[in-house]
Amino acid sequence: MRTSNVLFLCTGNSAHSQMAAACARTLSAGLVEAHSVGSRPAAVVNPLTVLVMQEAGAPFSGARPKHLRQFLGMRGDHIITMCDNARDACPVFPGEAQHLHWGFDDPAAAAGTPEERLVVFRRVRDEICDRLRVWLPESGALETVSR
Repeated sequence: MRTSNVLFLCTGNSAHSQMAAACARTLSAGLVEAHSVGSRPAAVVNPLTVLVMQEAGAPFSGARPKHLRQFLGMRGDHIITMCDNARDACPVFPGEAQHLHWGFDDPAAAAGTPEERLVVFRRVRDEICDRLRVWLPESGALETVSR
């Protein structure tokens, strides 16, 4: 038996795909192997991403942006693009992965004061985690799969 593999893809891999992977790992209690990657990864994870995920109680130490090239040979059960740029850049992955597109606002692009930006990061985190609360049980990702 193995866990489901879920790959969250965005452009910079510094905000919403990182949030999605952390939330999926937390909500699934280890039944989902969640990864986040970017088509043009940033140098570091956005500090506001780290802050809002820690606020939510999601383990988030050691997170770093990764390029999707690192995962091209990976067997993915579910490939989820988080922004339009990532959807356009998404390569074909081996196997019969379910491909989904979830078009969330990119919190890293939010303008305003630090407090206003933090509000956007929290909103997007909550939207992503709410979507995952519904999707994970419906998708079958929480069920172990025969090798």
